[in-house]
Amino acid sequence: MDNLKLTVSSTPHIRSNDSIEKIMGDVIIALVPASIAGIVFFGYWAAVLILISIASCVVFEALYQKATKQAVTVTDLSAVVTGLLIALNLPSTASWWIPVVGGFFAIIVAKQVFGGLGQNFINPALAARAFLVASYPSQMTGSAFVPTNFLLNKGVDAVTYATPLTEMKMSGGEFSVSADGILNALIGNVGGTIGETCAIALIIGGIYLLVKKVISWRIPCAYISTVFILMLMFGGEPINAVYHIFIGGLMLGAFFMATDYASSPVTPKGQIIMGVGCGLITSVIRLWGGYPEGVSYSILLMNLAVPLIDRYTKPHIFGEVKKDE
Repeated sequence: MDNLKLTVSSTPHIRSNDSIEKIMGDVIIALVPASIAGIVFFGYWAAVLILISIASCVVFEALYQKATKQAVTVTDLSAVVTGLLIALNLPSTASWWIPVVGGFFAIIVAKQVFGGLGQNFINPALAARAFLVASYPSQMTGSAFVPTNFLLNKGVDAVTYATPLTEMKMSGGEFSVSADGILNALIGNVGGTIGETCAIALIIGGIYLLVKKVISWRIPCAYISTVFILMLMFGGEPINAVYHIFIGGLMLGAFFMATDYASSPVTPKGQIIMGVGCGLITSVIRLWGGYPEGVSYSILLMNLAVPLIDRYTKPHIFGEVKKDE
């Protein structure tokens, strides 16, 4: 009898065995392959940025909760996940203070001001990325960097080259993709931020989350499928559509940020709408926008639409009587 989940009390009557710590721990495990790939491809400074970003988010959350006389909840690992996601969205040449500023904005402005975990209406890590891109474009945009020598980010000696999306945008639709190009995108031999270049690592992490039932298949599948279909229709050669789903932040966004519990729909229909909307906005920005990548802004814009989506996709209450019109 001790193992029964049914409790005579106020709702909810049936409770899950999952906890915040367990869910966040699974997300961290799922991000380990992409983090390792980023460190291998971009060097030790990528590891430094990851550690600074995680530490910043944890410290800011603890300080804010202490200052506002709340219970300190950094042990739930949500701040760790936010810090890790911020770092994976940074270029490997970002200065050490960039993840600190990003961590402050994500934790204080995008999360705690609105009530903390579960109350934020937009994804904190993506909000931080958008803020950093707008505030420090020279640090956050431009070419991808392959660092070869760092000394506290002074006297950088690095090789630079454009990201695949930048190359496609600059080509004016004449970009030609080869089988080798797709292979390079899969294994991470392309430019981009620390965590977005190795598609295989992100897919492995996404599958882990799906198997563990941390996330639903609806948002990532609808998101990736929509981008693929639209690129097949408007993106040039069919091979370009395949290339598009493996480059940029699509895999990172679809599996790890569009699925954020607090800022994504709770209804099955709503989750499909969320994924399709993200895919549509991403494709429009990539094809016709002035900015080469649209993942971050597509998810943030759809985050704002989530209350409306949930309102119009909520299921009927059992026993509900239809109102007379």
